[in-house]
This record gives sequence, C-alpha cells and structure tokens, in this order.
Amino acid sequence: MDFAAWEPIYERILKDFGFDRVGDEEAALFLSRRLTEENTASLSELKALISGRPVLVCGNAPKLRDDLSEISLSDFTIIAADGAAAVLMDMGFVPEVICTDLDGNSEVDIEKEILACKKGSLVLIHAHGDNTYKLEKYVPLFKRFIATTQAKPFDKVYNFGGFSDGDRCVFVAKEFGAKSVKLAGFDFEDSGVNLIKKKKLKWARELIGMLGI
Repeated sequence: MDFAAWEPIYERILKDFGFDRVGDEEAALFLSRRLTEENTASLSELKALISGRPVLVCGNAPKLRDDLSEISLSDFTIIAADGAAAVLMDMGFVPEVICTDLDGNSEVDIEKEILACKKGSLVLIHAHGDNTYKLEKYVPLFKRFIATTQAKPFDKVYNFGGFSDGDRCVFVAKEFGAKSVKLAGFDFEDSGVNLIKKKKLKWARELIGMLGI
C-alpha cells in the first residue's frame, strides 16, 4: 500500500470517528520497540503464503460457522480476523494468517491466537490509539509476528491498508498477490452491534469495495 494513497482515506476515518492520529503513531512506536530479530517474521514468509493462491478471509460475524460449513477450507489460504481465529481453531483448522489488534477479543480468543501462532500461523499484530495496554500484555506471548499500523509505516511496522481487522485482512490478501479473495463471516448489516461497530462495518464495506471484492 502506497501510504500517500492511503493517507487521505485514513484522515477521513479519523475525522469520522473523532480519533487522534497521535495515539495511533504512539502505539505504533510502542509496538516497534518490542520487535526483535527473534520475534519478527518476514514479509517474504507472508508473500509465500498468499501470492498466487485463492484466499479465504474470515470475519467474526455470528454467521461464520454457517459460512464455513459450506466451504472446502483446504482449497484456500485462510486469513482470519481476530476472533475468527478462535472459531477456526475450535473447528480444527489453523489459519495460515491472523490479523488482530488484540482489542475486541476475550482472553480465551487471544489464548487461541497465541496457540495458533505456536502451531504455525503468521500473525499480524496491529497497533492503534487505544490498544497499547493489550500490546504490552500479550505481544511477549507471540512467538513470531509482523507489526502493523494504520498511520505512517516506518522501520518494520507496516501499513498494508484497511482499518478494522476484517478489512485489513482483505488488504493484506490483495497486497501480497492473492489469486482470488472470498469472504466468510462478514455481515455488514449486523443489527446486533453497537453504534461504533456499525460505523466500522460501514467503513469495512466501503474499503473492501474499493478493492473490488
């Protein structure tokens, strides 16, 4: 993702939610200081999992299990958004890639993400303005990961585009050359969520639509 192309969209999102860019930048810096040679996965590893492959992006809507029951998961590289990883693990599948901000998940879900990482999942851990305490608590428990931000990227903290976990998964798939992208567990009209989540779903729909999905 060319940040010059992403930045105007990012600024619109910040304005819409009333978020502070400085908070995102400080969280990204906080995460960057926790990167070591031992815990940092490479972009070449991520590309090898995605490039030229059909990708299934799993969101964490309540319909996820029903959607997955109709799909042959072995046909895809699976990219899971936060709590979707726990659903997949419960079903006996270890997703190849997980995108998470560690923020909307229960303790049990995060423990399953850590377990998935130990079993080979490549985890993208996202820093934003109000999850620093989660980064401090959980990042040391992940064996290897890639750091991401929605603000300006630097050093080994990357911005592949996207805002919430689900749409970031789609941006990652497109960034690394997926042959095709299929969605499961997405419900942009979910009436059972709060107003902030509804706004995030609206943005997710817009952002994914920009990618032609």
